[in-house]
Amino acid sequence: MMILAAILAVLVYGMTAAMLGTILPDLSTRFQLTPKQNGTIASVQAIGLIVASVGSGPLIDAQGKKVGMVLGLGVITLALFLLPRSTGFGSVMLYIFLLGLGGGIVVTAANALASGVNESNRASTLNLLNLFFGLGGLATPFISANLMKRNSVRLCYTVATLTAIALAVNIATAMPGPTAARRFVLSDAGSVLGKPALFLLALFLFLYVACEVGIWNWLVQHLIAQGIPQSRALNILSLGFALGMLLGRIVISQVLKTVPAETVTLAAAILMSITTFWMLHTKTAGTAGVAVFLAGVAMAPVFPTVLAMIADRFHTMTATAQGIAIGSGWIGVAISSRIIGSIAGGDPKRLKKALLIIPGASIAMVVVNLALRAL
Repeated sequence: MMILAAILAVLVYGMTAAMLGTILPDLSTRFQLTPKQNGTIASVQAIGLIVASVGSGPLIDAQGKKVGMVLGLGVITLALFLLPRSTGFGSVMLYIFLLGLGGGIVVTAANALASGVNESNRASTLNLLNLFFGLGGLATPFISANLMKRNSVRLCYTVATLTAIALAVNIATAMPGPTAARRFVLSDAGSVLGKPALFLLALFLFLYVACEVGIWNWLVQHLIAQGIPQSRALNILSLGFALGMLLGRIVISQVLKTVPAETVTLAAAILMSITTFWMLHTKTAGTAGVAVFLAGVAMAPVFPTVLAMIADRFHTMTATAQGIAIGSGWIGVAISSRIIGSIAGGDPKRLKKALLIIPGASIAMVVVNLALRAL
């Protein structure tokens, strides 16, 4: 039941991670939003994720994973039921902030929970868990494009209902509470913050999450600006990017049993820089689909593998250390979203230029990885 609870939580989190990019075209039409306003909305979601990830780590270490799972899923459910009732730019920002807040708590709690399941193969276990994130990310744009005719209201209510089911399962599931050895103690914070490896891993996630969420939030609008129909663009996001991440995590969970995590993440960063640059310079929907799929495969191992690397280094205050790194990732989203929105301005066709920040950040990841290996 504990594994099922974690899987359901990660699944619905994956669905909400793809939510903003899926519904932004509809919201932009309904409320006449500009790319710059869309960038502000994405930044507000990232702020919610930052606050939740950093704040929930100590809470989870002190009170146990169940508190985090239930609290996070409850906030997501509330946000998704309220989002269709938005009346304009301000209310959209508020509800998207709540969506980020709940998502940040869930991703920290679920990965902390799974980190203790199989410590000898932690990276493999976290990749297997997070393949359900890819499944959720695949489902949202696919359902929107093929089953709901891009109706954002029905989509929000559907995902809200699924999240409520996941919440009920987590409430009913018994989970281990914090042990004396793993309780959050303020005086122990120095042992976490005093390790340079944490800051390099946090910087790595800062760059990586900016890339991944940049695709979730902006790819559909970029493809539409290139003349690709919205339904086709949504299917490229789901059957391209999300499916690539899902299949990539299945494969990499076996690779990580024999190949060091540092090597896997270095290879992923190199491949990300190549595939995302190609993705932004494709001319047809078919080629774009292939490039986006390969970008998803390249990105697949990074997030769960880095969290496993952190757990391997921090046997106490694990959720706190992971929360700091995850929070750093969401800071990357907040900053990159503002930059992308500002470069694009009021012209969606300028997104192609703005999104070059993604391959640029991928190259920076290579440098950070090499610095980490020197420690």
